[in-house]
Amino acid sequence: MIKRQFLAAVAVAALSMLVACGQDKPAFKSVDITGADYAKGWQLTDQHGQERTLGDFAGKVVIVFFGYTQCPDVCPTSMQELAQVKQLLGPDGDKLQGVFITIDPERDTAELLKAYMANFDPTFIALRPTPEQLAQVARDFKIYYKKVDGKSATSYTMDHSAGSYTFDTHGRVRLYNRYGSGAPALAEDVKILLKGA
Repeated sequence: MIKRQFLAAVAVAALSMLVACGQDKPAFKSVDITGADYAKGWQLTDQHGQERTLGDFAGKVVIVFFGYTQCPDVCPTSMQELAQVKQLLGPDGDKLQGVFITIDPERDTAELLKAYMANFDPTFIALRPTPEQLAQVARDFKIYYKKVDGKSATSYTMDHSAGSYTFDTHGRVRLYNRYGSGAPALAEDVKILLKGA
């Protein structure tokens, strides 16, 4: 009888430890890629001609999206969603940094990128890699992009990955955000990261 009670007590203790362990892990809405050995950052020029790295935004949650200004749907939708996330954060909105990396540096000039970012949030930055830098950063982030010829040399489109990456306040990649997850879900994830999760 005593042995049975002891075993039951051990089982309850073990179960409560498992439940407690489960509570330690943040309940992100996006895909948790904490500890991933990719998407480690960049060193690229922004729309103002300034060299930028991930380290420039220490203390902020950084969300990185790859796209291009002539994208008809996914890119403007994603950037608008990111602007909404910043609004949903209220006073903590200044702790979110949106980063847009163009996959079309041929057409996306610095001036065009300045105007494009102004459509969403003036604090968001756009990075314009050289073709060689683009190939490298795409490999580093495991993103897909491909030029699709149009009727003329300048009317091409770009196929590309539609998700984004979230980095915590220490510059570690933490989340992969699926396209279309919605601003409220993304804002909740940012709040968790701002609390130091």
